[in-house]
Amino acid sequence: MLSALIWIPVFGAALVGFWPGTKTPSQLRSIALTIASVTLLWTFWLLTQFNIANPGMQFIEFLPWIEPLKLNYKLGVDGLSLPLLFINSLLTWLVIYSGTQQQARPQLYYALILLVNAGVAGGFLAQNLLLFFLFYELELIPFYLLIAVWGGQKREYAAMKFLLYTAISGFLILGAFLGMAWLSETTTFAYESLTTQNLPLNAQLILLTAILVGFGIKIPLVPLHTWLPDAYTEASPAVAILLGGVLAKLGTYGLVRFGLELFPQAWATASPGIAIIGAISAVYGALSAIAQKDIKRMVAYSSIGHMGYILLACAAATPLSLVGAVSQMVAHSLILAILFHLVGVIETKVGTRDLDLLNGLMSPIRGLPLTSALLVLGGMASAGIPGLVGFVAEYLVLQGSFSSFPVATLICVVCSGLTAVYFVILLNRTCFGKLDNKIGYYPKVNWQERTPAFILAALILLLGIQPTWLVRWSEPTTAAIAASFPANTYQIASVSQDSEVK
Repeated sequence: MLSALIWIPVFGAALVGFWPGTKTPSQLRSIALTIASVTLLWTFWLLTQFNIANPGMQFIEFLPWIEPLKLNYKLGVDGLSLPLLFINSLLTWLVIYSGTQQQARPQLYYALILLVNAGVAGGFLAQNLLLFFLFYELELIPFYLLIAVWGGQKREYAAMKFLLYTAISGFLILGAFLGMAWLSETTTFAYESLTTQNLPLNAQLILLTAILVGFGIKIPLVPLHTWLPDAYTEASPAVAILLGGVLAKLGTYGLVRFGLELFPQAWATASPGIAIIGAISAVYGALSAIAQKDIKRMVAYSSIGHMGYILLACAAATPLSLVGAVSQMVAHSLILAILFHLVGVIETKVGTRDLDLLNGLMSPIRGLPLTSALLVLGGMASAGIPGLVGFVAEYLVLQGSFSSFPVATLICVVCSGLTAVYFVILLNRTCFGKLDNKIGYYPKVNWQERTPAFILAALILLLGIQPTWLVRWSEPTTAAIAASFPANTYQIASVSQDSEVK
């Protein structure tokens, strides 16, 4: 069942990439879209079969593979990985759907998109540390090529920077995984068999630092973020959606799965520092976004700020903050996807992303009124306006983190206000004002360009109005993770003792 989420895109990539004869970009897009549709429907079916009350791994698949290396093919899914699997399948479908008739080198393009889908799905499903590392590295080359071949003017520089940073990330994570196995003298890399509880605290902290830096590059967090603005800006809008909506979530997922869950004691020791880094990321992302003139770069910096909220929630590790962290991962993916998609539409129709040149797009006759309206919705969701999914996620994060880190949480509250500032700047300059009389009529936005934004906007609204649909999948799993956190265990024990005294 779970293997299908990996192997259908892999076979699809091979089918598209090595299709015999000549096919038009439209025909290749249709083949890739069919494969992505099957994967998405399979994910929907998995959602219907998933037992929400069970916090553990489900649908486990096991196949012995390379025993001397302790590498086995073991997959599983729980409430932490399931929502992210859905996001991966959905955004891949939307990216392929929005492919154009003039797509350059379509065979390679769609094959790489499907390979990215398979690699990320494998990362979310892998239950063997070495298997996770293989999938973690699998998406590296496809993303490099997607930036280097279909990117902007500085694409080669941005792609190489991305490659170097993420290669270092993989090296650190592999080192941490090997260190865990060797120091704990275990005979397996199976996730459920590994424990660090018997290791000295100093050794745990060293291994956890490698995990934090490794996944911190992938997220990315300040000061490990310098590849992000270049990669997000130079990548095409479709690839930027996958970078921010999918790849970054592999980093936040790894922090919780391999940092918090495997090193609860060391995580509790390091959590104040982690919360500070989260707050710094939120401040830096917000202030940097305010200073940008390129609206795509502004959205890219806003991503750094929102990643800081997730890190704060993970540092607090309370039941509420962790369900907020997963909710923020989903919300951020949806919001970032709609913003990057609309920025791409604006650039295509207007020919620029410069705030100083954009004006009056809300004009009902000559402008892009529907695109502008959806951009307003995306900006409001990112700023945490009530009724939209961004508000739900931020509220859970801030409410759940305040008891553990009140100062860092208040800083993030201020940053939420700064988010509203830069989106007001963006919307005010692009959507409102008088359209220059020298400009004629902008080209109309077709249905293929509108549909992804409609789907994302609908999900942003639905999950904002009915947040239960968002949190119900992850709540039992995140509650179980929080229960194993030493600080929470102490609080639970204290409450129990007080109850007995009374």
